[in-house]
Amino acid sequence: MDDLTAWVGRSETVHDTIGATPVAALTATLDHPAAAVTAGTALPPLWHWLYFLPLHRQSEIGADGHAKRGGFLPPVPLPRRMWAGSQFEFHAPVRVGDAVARKSTIADVTQKDGRTGRLVFVRVKHELFCNGAESPALTEFHDIVYRQAKQATDIEPPPLPAPTGAPWQRTIVPDDVLLFRYSALTFNGHRIHYDRKYVTEVEGYPGLIVHGPLIATLLMDLLRRHAPEAQVASFRFKAVRPTFDLHPFQVNGQREGNTVKLWAQDHEGWLTMDAVATLR
Repeated sequence: MDDLTAWVGRSETVHDTIGATPVAALTATLDHPAAAVTAGTALPPLWHWLYFLPLHRQSEIGADGHAKRGGFLPPVPLPRRMWAGSQFEFHAPVRVGDAVARKSTIADVTQKDGRTGRLVFVRVKHELFCNGAESPALTEFHDIVYRQAKQATDIEPPPLPAPTGAPWQRTIVPDDVLLFRYSALTFNGHRIHYDRKYVTEVEGYPGLIVHGPLIATLLMDLLRRHAPEAQVASFRFKAVRPTFDLHPFQVNGQREGNTVKLWAQDHEGWLTMDAVATLR
């Protein structure tokens, strides 16, 4: 494997305008009543993922539905790619109508051996600058993990039981339509989220995988439902265990002062995502 650390420090800047239609579409997808989306409406936390979409040409798409390796991200020669987690600092609102520049920088590339073979972790720093501002409105660190192809002899880590007795709870049914709509809204061509034959026969999973960012968005949406006036200063999440479309899953939350603990669990009660938000 080539020295991928040569990619550290590479950056690119892309531009987008925060339009109203993606906000209205995700509002419907998350099953909220329709509401007017006017200029100046602040994006809920994590809804910036509806913008700066990966507009690769069809000829540039690889076998897994992602863009072929190389370009901005390092060309990691491992077939399985997953969103491992993210950390956010919300400095100022991003609003409908804003002209936004997103500067992305490869912050770190780490290689190591795990239970299932070679792993490569890539950390990308994203900064969003609104309307020509010198300071970012949002800072995000995005952690990506690349893994070897699944083997019959792989030893998976033991599952962790999710906390019980959460005062905030919501059950989510991850049907094909929900996964399709979120993939469409984020222009995510990764086949693990919609191609059952591919995900089961090529990548070796039992069903379609629920997007990690969708679960994180549902956790933040749970916070909004129970504390609609709260202002989020920071948020971080870690994907612990894949969630499949075969069964309903649950998002949970518990507020302790200005800290909100959030987590997701599968139908068996195993922890699938662990998160925490800090309020202003």
